[in-house]
Amino acid sequence: MSAEQSNILIIEDDPALNQAYVTILSTAGYAVRSAFDGIEALKLTAEKEPDLIFLDLRMPNMDGIGFLKEYQPRTKHKDVEIIVFSNYDLQKEIDEAYDLGAQRYVLKAWASPKELIRIVEDTLAGKQ
Repeated sequence: MSAEQSNILIIEDDPALNQAYVTILSTAGYAVRSAFDGIEALKLTAEKEPDLIFLDLRMPNMDGIGFLKEYQPRTKHKDVEIIVFSNYDLQKEIDEAYDLGAQRYVLKAWASPKELIRIVEDTLAGKQ
């Protein structure tokens, strides 16, 4: 799946990180939308289903687990890739995210801009 065809949703409450991820992935050619919590993200997914979701776990209003609980039962496209992207290494929450449909977990601190693009490319290549 090429960058021009791929729609990515960033769900991140930190404004600086949110903007950084949007800039990195947009510059790489991806169509990127972003939300600052799970409630806003649910509205965006209802408008257009993404190919890939980067999901923070700790957010106000509705956290990542809450988003997954609401999103997965209503999604029409079970092939949406979900990557939990967090600075928290909390095994219980990570396991729950996997149980709710996440396919991968990445620590934010380990993901340079180049690594972020590689993760997206690898994940989307697996969807073809």
